[in-house]
Amino acid sequence: MWAVTSTNGTVSVRGPWDPLSPEKAAALLAEAEFPWWIAGGYAIELAVDVPYREHSDLDVLVLRRDQALVRRHFEAWDLFSADPPGAGSLRVWPVGEDLPNRVHDVWCRPSPDQPWSVQLMFDEADGGEWVSRRDARVRRPLAQLGRATSTGIPYLSPEVQLFYKAKDVRAKDELDFERTLLLLDADQRGWLVDALEMTMPGHAWLTRLSTLGRR
Repeated sequence: MWAVTSTNGTVSVRGPWDPLSPEKAAALLAEAEFPWWIAGGYAIELAVDVPYREHSDLDVLVLRRDQALVRRHFEAWDLFSADPPGAGSLRVWPVGEDLPNRVHDVWCRPSPDQPWSVQLMFDEADGGEWVSRRDARVRRPLAQLGRATSTGIPYLSPEVQLFYKAKDVRAKDELDFERTLLLLDADQRGWLVDALEMTMPGHAWLTRLSTLGRR
């Protein structure tokens, strides 16, 4: 069913998804004037470099401080913010409007009569550091936040994506963790251990990580 927009600018029926592939997303963002990274399950798959599961959406991480540039890049698109988050409804994001800090997700589609194809994820930054929106103590230099495929597609570094997946672990998150674990180098493992111990002490993944060593 297609999304239905009410008079107050909210969407009560979300409608279908037909996510872009990372390659098509990269083409869409090729001329972007801001940094971006493929995130979510696709980020893990790009790190593994082998397709191994289905994906219901496509996440792209951007920095909140770049939101004006982001909105301008998608000026011709139909964009809705999850505002308030978790409420089950979406609200139009007009060009020129600053998103409130509570909004982290924006759903994007080329036009109202087409499926959703991209979900933008807004994260924080402090100078040259990425800052987790969940806990400002968890940080990573922006230069280390992402990696790139052999064809140049930027994606969120797997240790950062696993940190986000660790909060509410689903079967697909466990699979992503298992497929990625042995690919993490010592620095990545050490960062993820520190981040989990700081924010989720006792997390089940810490045992597996500790068997491989921190450094």
